[in-house]
Amino acid sequence: MEKLETLKANSRRSSALNQAQIASMIRVNQAGEYGAKRIYAGQLAVMGDRTPAARAIAHMAEQEQRHLSAFDAMMAQRGIRPTMLQPVWDVAGFALGAATAAIGPEAAMACTVAIETEIDRHYAEQLGQLGEGEPELSAMIAEFQAEELEHKAAALEQGAERAPAYPLMSLVIRAGCRAAIALSKRI
Repeated sequence: MEKLETLKANSRRSSALNQAQIASMIRVNQAGEYGAKRIYAGQLAVMGDRTPAARAIAHMAEQEQRHLSAFDAMMAQRGIRPTMLQPVWDVAGFALGAATAAIGPEAAMACTVAIETEIDRHYAEQLGQLGEGEPELSAMIAEFQAEELEHKAAALEQGAERAPAYPLMSLVIRAGCRAAIALSKRI
């Protein structure tokens, strides 16, 4: 009897942990999509909408808004709170976008390549963790991951690698992205 109660308690803890992990995944994904939306808003505020790079960014921003809306809906449906760092990501995302666009269109595209490289890694990790569980979330992540890779390819086509100090810029932005992911999972 005591063994059965211990097994039940362990099972409840395991289920709670899985739900907490899933909530963390959804929270960080929503935060990332919010941050992407703000980065593109900053870039478009500086670049306007007349260049080929700006039109590519506007298309990416539309997709990021769709991703954000989907994660917002999932959070509301499941009662998951957003990250408390959202006000920080609001300002930091816009500032990163504006700063990279001020350097030039290639730098704006370099920002996209760096971020999408990390998001691809992040989404692949999540899909591996989810396995067969959470088919709705898995399908959403897989679909969005494919679109993020399209963004990366488009940014490379638009000259991301020609940005001034491209390797350094990529390194710094990727590190910032990894930090934002780690923080948004928990806070």
